[in-house]
Amino acid sequence: MTYRLRQSLLALMVMLTGCAQLPGSTTGSGIAPRPTRMAIDAFTLAGRIAIHQEQRHYAVNISWQHTPESDEIMLATPLGQGVAELTRNAAGTRLIAADRREYNAPDWQALGTRMFGLDLPLAHLPRWLVGDVPTDALGVKYDGMGRPQQWVADGWLVNFLGYESGAADALPSLIELNRGEIEVRLKIDDWQLPP
Repeated sequence: MTYRLRQSLLALMVMLTGCAQLPGSTTGSGIAPRPTRMAIDAFTLAGRIAIHQEQRHYAVNISWQHTPESDEIMLATPLGQGVAELTRNAAGTRLIAADRREYNAPDWQALGTRMFGLDLPLAHLPRWLVGDVPTDALGVKYDGMGRPQQWVADGWLVNFLGYESGAADALPSLIELNRGEIEVRLKIDDWQLPP
């Protein structure tokens, strides 16, 4: 696997990680009631991302703080060694690799194209991660609680394989994204929403 492809996969993992668990519950699970998916515009999450491409497998821990104005994403090995740091703010986007090399672009789309040569759904991920169905999504399926189970958007098949509880407003806890030979699986261990 080439260095550029490895970096691309790593960046994709970072971008696709952005899920965590929120406090409280509506079903006795200790999870507080959540706002509607469309109303969630900020979150902090912690979890794990696994990426498969052909016979290769990569796994990293992810920590993501998202607001409408900024993102801070940290990727680390399962043993805690930093792999990459991605940030977004009014000045643009930046990726700092483990070797401290820095890559800058005006937005997520440009960073994805520059780093990976691919049209990655980086700008859409925060909405996807909370289960907010895109208006242009195809093949949308829901479970018995009315929560999204699957859709296709921007060429990505997005599957919601688990939720933090059985409540209708529960946030996703296991998400799988597939496009061509790339499969990304995000396990969200902790969601935090602002008060």
